[in-house]
Amino acid sequence: MRGPALLSRQGGEDGAGVGLCCEGVVHIYPSPEGDVVALRGVDLEVDPCELVAVLGPSGSGKSTLLGLVAGLFRASAGRVRVGGADLARLGPRQLLRLRATQVGLVLQGAGRNLLPYADAVGNIRFAQRGRARGSSRAHVGRPGELLDRLGLNAVSHQAVGTLSGGERQRVALAVGAATGVGLLLVDEPTGNLDRAARDQVVELLHRLNADLGITILVVTHDPAVAAAVPRTVTIRDGRIGSEGRRGREYAVVGQDGSIQLPPDLRSAFPAGSLVRVRRQGDRVELVREEGERP
Repeated sequence: MRGPALLSRQGGEDGAGVGLCCEGVVHIYPSPEGDVVALRGVDLEVDPCELVAVLGPSGSGKSTLLGLVAGLFRASAGRVRVGGADLARLGPRQLLRLRATQVGLVLQGAGRNLLPYADAVGNIRFAQRGRARGSSRAHVGRPGELLDRLGLNAVSHQAVGTLSGGERQRVALAVGAATGVGLLLVDEPTGNLDRAARDQVVELLHRLNADLGITILVVTHDPAVAAAVPRTVTIRDGRIGSEGRRGREYAVVGQDGSIQLPPDLRSAFPAGSLVRVRRQGDRVELVREEGERP
């Protein structure tokens, strides 16, 4: 894990992206029928200006993780830091300021992020009205300038309610970035889109990351979206299970030493298996003891 000195440099005044760090994050939803554990000791570090996808099925904890990083609610245990700030130590007003100056959130379903009767320029202008002084990033430009920079000038003066699903989603991403945030959190941006529209949304994510220097954390259930970004983190059963980096996949060892087996190995090690861990030089082997399941 990165030390406090380096974390304090995340999200500098020069407009660099904002980094984040989760350490042993647990989140529990109370329920009369029994508490639901959504996250089970998540460790995740994202450097400033990274583009990272969190991949997992519905109910795996992806959206919960996004909500915690956005400061919408507090973790039951563990630590979440954004730009060097420990979110557990921030009050409601400080969290509001964090979202106004550093963190943008694009909710699942483009319509939830937009005024349907306004055009793209009007939506961005409305978002920028709430931009607080002291934003951690350089000015991103006026609405028309930003849309042109992002390749959306063709739809800039159309009411967003008349746009296609893919066009609405791309405008929603532009609105999320319009206030000059350094960290953009994006929830399932390609749901119900065809392949062409999906690819355009992914291309815009890359452009926001590369051209504006925004750190982006996008959650998705679509492996094609995850494969199109430099780094993918897979979450299963509320834990980080693996990471993919430029075509290679790695298992992730948690702070407690736990590790999730890749899905293609689970059949070889059914639940309850007794496994010996053997070290052979620089290699570690897992050997299942046949006939030793309890």
